[in-house]
This record gives sequence, structure tokens and C-alpha cells, in this order.
Amino acid sequence: MKELLDTLSGWERDGVAAGRAVVVRTFGSAPRPEGAVLLYAKDGRIAGSVSGGCVEGAAAEEIRHAWSTGNARVIRYGISDEQAWDVGLACGGTIDVLVEPVAPAVVVEAARGSAGANGRGVAVVTPLPADSPPGTFGPHQPGTGEPPAAKLVVAEDGRLAGSLGSADLDEALVDAATEALRRGLSRTVELGGRSLFIEVFPVRPRLVMVGGVEVARSLVRLARELGFETVVVDGRASFATPGRFPDVDRLLVGWPDEVADEIGLGPNDAVAVLSHDVKFDEPAIVEALRRGCRYVGAVGSRKTQADRRERLLAAGVAATDLARLRGPVGLDLGGRAPAETALAILAEIVAERYGGSGAPMRERTLAAAGDARA
Repeated sequence: MKELLDTLSGWERDGVAAGRAVVVRTFGSAPRPEGAVLLYAKDGRIAGSVSGGCVEGAAAEEIRHAWSTGNARVIRYGISDEQAWDVGLACGGTIDVLVEPVAPAVVVEAARGSAGANGRGVAVVTPLPADSPPGTFGPHQPGTGEPPAAKLVVAEDGRLAGSLGSADLDEALVDAATEALRRGLSRTVELGGRSLFIEVFPVRPRLVMVGGVEVARSLVRLARELGFETVVVDGRASFATPGRFPDVDRLLVGWPDEVADEIGLGPNDAVAVLSHDVKFDEPAIVEALRRGCRYVGAVGSRKTQADRRERLLAAGVAATDLARLRGPVGLDLGGRAPAETALAILAEIVAERYGGSGAPMRERTLAAAGDARA
């Protein structure tokens, strides 16, 4: 939805209303993920996609039908391999699409509020119409739908606006929504006998690099390609220069622990400690762990990591916090060049975010923490 905000704003300025279709479930190799959105304006303009081209026309027709009824409903579309091939996809799949007569104001507000430097992550929860198709394959002939249900909102700090009617259900919903926000993936969950679509609007992910070294230069380029905001911090002015980092979003000269407040270091940040200098590395690690950063990794050999862990434990860092430190940093891809090391670090950050196959690295980190305690 975020990528369609400018388009929607333009239509609003023209005085043209629009309905919305959004993917709420996928089965098989679906061409578009949960959360993919199509907007259809009353003057016939269309923006976005729910299928990569296979069923866009049918989805627009359903939006027109929703205008006449004022109701929302979920439609199931099966996309054959032949249809997928026609629009340049490798294979088909099945998708459930929520059709709404308007682009909900609470969704638009959440998308806008999560953008920008001071954005806040938000999840909007839509109780799906009762005649939504079940989670099985096969044709589905929907009814006329229901009036759009009141949406609930879960903030990234766990605050819930609205209720499912019981404390237990509300707690389960907050847990599911905050986890979806952490991963940046919209999804549908089943709670209390009802299907609930959790549409997430996370803040832009940020990567903070401590140490303006060659690896950091490559990391900036790769991270920006993946949509990360990038920050480089170094206490050495000769390393932290615009000439060395022309593409970085923010460049700071200072001690990492002293500039943490200035950059607003927190749980949405990934931190890569790269300087190979104890007086920079260890204060940065302590501060990043203390602030609950989602990923904290530090360069260094296994011996360097073991010695560092001993010092940090002796300095009072809790073993449970230290177990979150990734070191040696990055997935073991076998490469040693700066760009290859940067790729390994970013691969581990992405794996951590989505729960990918970076698990062996996590196990290695926990084992190292155990060795340090022993």
C-alpha cells in the first residue's frame, strides 16, 4: 500500500474515489504475496497489482460490484500455470483477495504514518467477512458480502486499539501482529473462530555500521538496494567522510555509545560492528544490546570473539543479552573480500528478519556464548 500512496493522493486531489483489493492469503507459488494491493478509481484508473496481471480485470470488476452493495468480501482466484506463463511468471497458484468498496482511511493513515524518518510501525487488523473461503483449494462462489468490519490497530509497542471481545484473544492478536511487524510480512490468522487479516506497515529497516571500513562501504551499497536506511558511525574523522561514503543516508563522527541517542538507536535497528578496535567495538556492542536492537553482529575471529565475550561478561553484560551477539558476524559464505563479507553480513540480517536458514549461525553464536560462560 505504501507504494501507492502518491497515486491515491493524486486521485483524492482530483476528487475521484477508489476501491481496493488486497491479497490476504496465498497457496502454492502465488505470483504476489499477502498484502499486495490493487486500487481501482471510479473514473477507470487502476494502480497496483494482486496477481501480476492474471486477474486484475476480474478484481476491478469485483470492486465495481462492491460500490453497488457497499459491502466487502473475499474472492478466491486460481491462477493456472498457463495464465502465469502468459504474464511472465514461472508458475501459478491460488490467492484469496479481500475486496473493499473504499481504500480504508485507517489503512491509508497507517501506511503514511510508518513512512519517513520518524515513522512508527503499525499493523491494521481486518476481520474478514464470514463468507470468506476456507483455507482449502477449490472453487468458491461468494455471497454478496458484509459491510466492512471495524478494523483494529496494533502499534509496534504492543498497544491495541479495539478489541476482539476477550483479553486472551486480544493478547494473542497483539502477539501475532507484533511478530508480523517484526518480520515485515502481512498474514491472515485464525483466532476465536474468525479469520483476521494482519496488514503490516513497518518502518523502513535501518542498518547502523560502526566503523567506516571497506566492508562498511560495500554494506552501504548492498543495504540500500534492499531498502535499508544506512548510518555509518566512526570516531575517526578521516574514516567517516562523504568521499568514502557518498551514498550513505547518515554519516556521524563520534563514539558509538555517545551518538546512540542522536540516531535514536532501538529495536528496529540492525547493528554491524566493524571497526576491529576494542575501544569502539565494545561500547557499541553494549549499547546495542542494552537498547534491544534486533540484530547485533561484530567482526573478529573465534578467539577474538571468545576474548571479547569474557570481557563483556566480566563488565556486567548479562549472558542472555550476550547470547544475541552474532560473532563471527555474517553467514559463512566462504568469501573473504570486503564485498563478500558485506554480502555475508547482510544475508544474516535478512535471515534473522524473516526466520530464514541463518539458524546455523545462531546456533554457533549461542555455542560461543556457552563457551565464554564455561
